[in-house]
This record gives sequence, structure tokens and C-alpha cells, in this order.
Amino acid sequence: MTIDRQTLDFYNESAGEYADHGESEDRGPWLRRFATHVPMRSAVLDLGCGSGWASASLARLGYRVSAMDASEAMAAEAKERHGISVRVADFDALRAERAYLGIWAAFSLLHDSRAAMPGHLSRIARALKQGGVVYLGLKEGTGSERDDLGRAYTFFTESEIHSMLVRAGLTVIEIYHEPGHGYDGTPCKLMHVYARQTRERALPASPAARLMH
Repeated sequence: MTIDRQTLDFYNESAGEYADHGESEDRGPWLRRFATHVPMRSAVLDLGCGSGWASASLARLGYRVSAMDASEAMAAEAKERHGISVRVADFDALRAERAYLGIWAAFSLLHDSRAAMPGHLSRIARALKQGGVVYLGLKEGTGSERDDLGRAYTFFTESEIHSMLVRAGLTVIEIYHEPGHGYDGTPCKLMHVYARQTRERALPASPAARLMH
């Protein structure tokens, strides 16, 4: 598993409390925007699903939802709270090909290293059907750090993540920014990224398309 062990230990040890907090936050607008890009009743993946709130919301909207998370305790929370069956696996275990029209990755991939992100995006591009859309929830900035709770974070600039997406064969649809705060109370800048799979195979980088804000 490539996910940081100390980060995974936090989620396994604090799953219930973290789930209570996460389900009290209103991330519905970003999920509804995701739904505007993904045809109803299509297959979608919740990658790093946590307590399963997004999986449950998408299922209620009529999507056929699969869910993955590296934490056994968070997977148990998803099952108990929402009846969601979660595949307990690392991001690297995503091996599907042309399986989904949507992948929802809300503030999950940022726990891995910067070096790992291109591989994750390539696997996402491969798992998406042509025309499929990925949502990435990220924290904006540079460098990486460990928060007061011991969780590892990697921060990305808009231009950096845009370039990574293009290299993976994904076309940016829109990127939004807003102020936020971490579970530990630390202020941060949140970045909501939507990108589309428009190529049959990932290709080398091409000139960046103009971003929509």
C-alpha cells in the first residue's frame, strides 16, 4: 500500500468521530455539480469514500455506485451508516478499464505523495469511459506537511494539477476555489477540480486548455 501508514492509522483509530464530523459538512453543491456532468444511472466510483456519504447520495440519485477506501474502519462506518459495501484497497488497486462514467475522489488522493499523483491520475483516466468525468477535491498550495493529527498532506497549485491532468489524458472542465479548514481546525484553501476523459488512451502533454472558473 502506498498510502502513508500514519495517516491510515489515524482513520482506522478515529473512524467514528471523523465520520460524524465529515457527514455534518455541506459538500452537497460539489456533488450536485458532479452529477450535472455524469449521465444518470451510469456506473460511478467513490475513490477514497470515507464514511460513504457521497456513495449514498449518488445511489439515491440513481447512479450505480462502487466504493473504495484504504481504511477498514472507515469501510465499516460506510456499511453501518449507509449500507455501502466498500472494497478495502489502496489507490494503486484501481485496475478497472473503461468501467465508469464518473469517479468522485473527494480529498483522498492528497494524502499520497506528489510523485504518486501522476500514476493515480493515469489509472483514473484508464478507468473512465470516454467522456467520463472525475472530481478531485484537493488543498491548494505548495509542498507537503503533516497536520497536528499526524495525517500527511500534499498541496497542489492550479497550474500543477492542470498539467498533471493533461498528461494523464484528461481535459479540465472547470476549477473552483474556496476557503476552508481541516478536521484539526487549520485554515486552508480548497480546490474543486472537474476533468473529462476525452481520449481513448492517455497521450503525452499537449498545450493547456483554457480553464473555466
